[in-house]
Amino acid sequence: MNVGVVGNPSYRDLKSILAHLAQVAPRLGFTFFTEERVRALWPEPPPPPLAEAPPLDCLITLGGDGTLLRGARTLNGARTPILGVNLGRVGFLTTANSQTLDWALDALVRGAYATEARLALAPLIEDRSGRRRAEPVVLNDAVVHKGGVARVIRLRVSVDGEEVGQYSADGIVVATPTGSTAYSLSAGGPIVVPGVDAIVVTAICPHTLAVRPLVVSSQAQVAVEPIPPWTEDVLVSFDGQVGTTMQPGDRLLVRRAERPVLLVRLGPEGFFARMRKKLQWGDLSDRERL
Repeated sequence: MNVGVVGNPSYRDLKSILAHLAQVAPRLGFTFFTEERVRALWPEPPPPPLAEAPPLDCLITLGGDGTLLRGARTLNGARTPILGVNLGRVGFLTTANSQTLDWALDALVRGAYATEARLALAPLIEDRSGRRRAEPVVLNDAVVHKGGVARVIRLRVSVDGEEVGQYSADGIVVATPTGSTAYSLSAGGPIVVPGVDAIVVTAICPHTLAVRPLVVSSQAQVAVEPIPPWTEDVLVSFDGQVGTTMQPGDRLLVRRAERPVLLVRLGPEGFFARMRKKLQWGDLSDRERL
């Protein structure tokens, strides 16, 4: 099996886990390929670079949810299942941890796992002349906001060419169901179960009570356009990790990506069980019985 590895060097356990992967690779029949940022942490000789890999059978991400999101962008639409291994605290999207790693690797070899298809977004930036530039596929969200200090911005939001309205807010989050439990949730958006085909549009700190989050069809195209004179120093962030600038006259176009992101799932734990476990959803254990 050709297996890619993406990792977060800030986790102190990463080096020992990479050494363990190198040790078990011959027994499992794995040929590893790794991203440049962690090649120095592998035992000598390190695996070949991920950029030189043939089509991958699986991508392993070692870190937290952010590492998994980065791994999904690295695949950029390839139908490669992602095995997320949590080395941090929450790991809402991951399915294994350092204690269950060997069990997870064995399940990969035996094909004893399920894949969960997660809707992804394909964002574009369109300038005033209609020229478009594609941005990487995102699993969580695309966010339009001001750069520098926190400042209000005026934005026009449209769905399938029909104007929804003008928003006065700190920004707009356009999220997938997966991203509905991330920045969108913090901004007051709804939780959308991953199997629902929908896109969520949530204003960040709107300056009016008349603005509420929207849930639209996954087949819709959402456009977000800064309104003059609020067109200077505008940024778009993708999955909260990478971003680009928007020039006056630019607008963000977001639509469903052609292919979903495939997450490996091991064992019977479902979405709501992960919500209760990771997000303490509905946890009343701190309340005394009357």
